[in-house]
Amino acid sequence: MSSSPAAAIVDALGGPQNIDSLSHCATRLRFQLRDGGAVDVATVEAVPGVMGAVPQAGDRFQVVIGGAVQTVYNEILALPSMASRSSAEESPDDIKARERAKGVRGKVAWVDSLFEFLSDSFRPILGALLGASLFITFMALMATLEVIPAWNAPGVTLPPSWQFVNLMWQCVFVFLPLMVAYNASAKLGADPWVGFAVMAVVMLPGFTALAEQEGAQNIVFLGSDITTISIFGIPLTVFNYSSQVFPPLLMAAVLGPLTKGLKRVIPANVQLIFVPFLAMLIMIPLTAFLLGPIGVYVGAALANALSAINSFSPVIFAIIIPLAYPFMVPLGLHWPINAIMLLNIQTLGYDFIQGPMGAWNFACFGATAGVLVLAWRTKEAQMRQTATGALAAGLLGGISEPSLYGIHLRYRRIYPRMLVGCLTGGLIMGIGSLVLGLPHGITTQAFVFTSLLTIPAFDPIGLYALGVLGAFVVAMLLVIASGYKPKEETAEAGEPAIVAAAPETAPATAGAAVASAAGAAAAPAAVATAVATATAAPADVGTVTLPSPLDGTAVALSDVPDPVFGGGIMGPGVAIEPTGTTVYAPGEGVVVAAQPTGHAFGLQLDNGAEVLIHVGIDTVNLKGEGFEVFVKNGDRVSAGTPLVAFDPEVIRAAGYPLITPVIVLNGDTFASVEPAALGPVSAGDPLLNVTR
Repeated sequence: MSSSPAAAIVDALGGPQNIDSLSHCATRLRFQLRDGGAVDVATVEAVPGVMGAVPQAGDRFQVVIGGAVQTVYNEILALPSMASRSSAEESPDDIKARERAKGVRGKVAWVDSLFEFLSDSFRPILGALLGASLFITFMALMATLEVIPAWNAPGVTLPPSWQFVNLMWQCVFVFLPLMVAYNASAKLGADPWVGFAVMAVVMLPGFTALAEQEGAQNIVFLGSDITTISIFGIPLTVFNYSSQVFPPLLMAAVLGPLTKGLKRVIPANVQLIFVPFLAMLIMIPLTAFLLGPIGVYVGAALANALSAINSFSPVIFAIIIPLAYPFMVPLGLHWPINAIMLLNIQTLGYDFIQGPMGAWNFACFGATAGVLVLAWRTKEAQMRQTATGALAAGLLGGISEPSLYGIHLRYRRIYPRMLVGCLTGGLIMGIGSLVLGLPHGITTQAFVFTSLLTIPAFDPIGLYALGVLGAFVVAMLLVIASGYKPKEETAEAGEPAIVAAAPETAPATAGAAVASAAGAAAAPAAVATAVATATAAPADVGTVTLPSPLDGTAVALSDVPDPVFGGGIMGPGVAIEPTGTTVYAPGEGVVVAAQPTGHAFGLQLDNGAEVLIHVGIDTVNLKGEGFEVFVKNGDRVSAGTPLVAFDPEVIRAAGYPLITPVIVLNGDTFASVEPAALGPVSAGDPLLNVTR
């Protein structure tokens, strides 16, 4: 016996080997099978949670699940035997690629390559950086509690035990250039250990000791005090490269092409010996004399530019950073800023970017918390799981990607609310810095991930905590108050659980206004008259008459050649064989599901009825061909507002029935839902009598 409904469904369909592909809409799992005759329909329908099974032509098969379709879909894909199957669900990687394609990344090849290079140079060491940041936070907390003296103040000597604890984070940041060199070299196709070795030369104690040798000179260059010494008659600038990130990036950027060039000219049978030797022979002097110093100065210039903005106005800086990050992170543009943070700590002893950045992170986590609250209310198990994991990763680890790619970029209602949270946190930090007279705003002396655990690493702690709290709470409350998604979001309309959860009101939008204006002349006056009467009925008594949304012939729902609609699984109603080509709103209300394909619409009417209008059967497969949609999710419509115009010839040519079900999805909340009349109807004529 199968251990889960997901496994039972797969078994009843003939096993994973009989499944070519799987996708889902709002109510149904859609399978493309190798052999439709191998399916045991009765067994499928007996699986707990399955509302019905619909065999189709071409070895296609639908399993009607209802509101839990997303969960069952994910469970099927998670089965070991199905893990390698493709799906129609947009993955976080798909979302990331889509978002990055909107900016210069994805359009300009060299820019895309540059940021992938930066990303892959840092991403593998994020775990080590996170671990080190928690050690730093622990040291900061101990100093705040006066268990130890100010561990990072000049001239302070810690007891040996605490010195050892301090080494636990220094190991990461001191040798950070070696880690970056390894990753960056590997990214560009060079031997990563050669890159490591080249960078290690300038980090040896003997290299920094050259500054103490006889003949070393201290000079001022570009406003900085530097030490140089003559090596074979060539001036060598001696730096402390600990924690530097730009020099290893520049080194790897040259080492990669050099390695490829050497492999082209050196015979394959001796490449193992001479490629690394010649690469080191060239790159070690080049890095020490030229690339290393250039990297130091480039990083310093970028850091100084941001520092100048922050010094000019910490308030402006504290607002710009959290408002910029929600757009920089999806485009991958935040990696250079991470490098500057590290450089600030190495050169200035503190960083002023991470504090305002915390406002963005906590606004992001607050929006996720709002989604989690709503998911618990609506009992959406899959979203509860997604939001819980994302919130834990954020609050405990300071990692925004699970929230960003798993939730926020899927549901665009979230971003405006989250930005308000970012602005709130930035204002609190900026104005607080001004009031307290902080010349650099909120600072930290370590590179940390902005999470709950790292709050003690910021100075002043109270102002930072207040700022991130404000960002979190505002974003969370706004998402809870307004909702986070259109109530039906995938290809097929007709999801009772989703439509039932629709908000009772939604603001009219420009799209609705344009659609109404465009179709006002064509909207039959009878629609407005009939619905005005219906919506004026008392909310708790009497009968509401729903008018026909289009011209045609009203027939019994059982005439629909689809067992889900014809069998009443979606709810009671009637069907219309269209003679007209425009579908109108049957009353005042909100569009909660306007499919971009144009084939289906869900409406939450002010009179309490939740109506599904489904143009044709299986017309979702046309992917919008032959349909012109006039409204979108969230639009408020009036009686007679055009919803969609369709070309019947396109639908007929594709072989799909034109019959259009009109369903009352919440019919079980009424005493009865009966056809007002069968036979020829015009848009606006009485179609359904709904008795309260």
